[in-house]
Amino acid sequence: MNYTYMLRCADGTLYTGWTNDPKKRLAAHNAGKGAKYTRTRLPVTMVYAESHEDKREAMRREYQIKHLSRMEKLKLLSSSSNLMNKS
Repeated sequence: MNYTYMLRCADGTLYTGWTNDPKKRLAAHNAGKGAKYTRTRLPVTMVYAESHEDKREAMRREYQIKHLSRMEKLKLLSSSSNLMNKS
């Protein structure tokens, strides 16, 4: 299983990525070993994740979400059953 996920950074910004292990990936981000973007915005919280059968599908969805406006991303978070943490 692969996942597309969204993180809320300490500065309130959102970061989207994909992984095959959400817990391990979140730990990597918070250890400063994740994306360059998140390293200066710690800690991060995983607020969204959706599962996909294969890596390609997860990466395709990551691309789609990254091209949404902030308002569209927030709307996705507020209307989603894939919400992991509403804080």
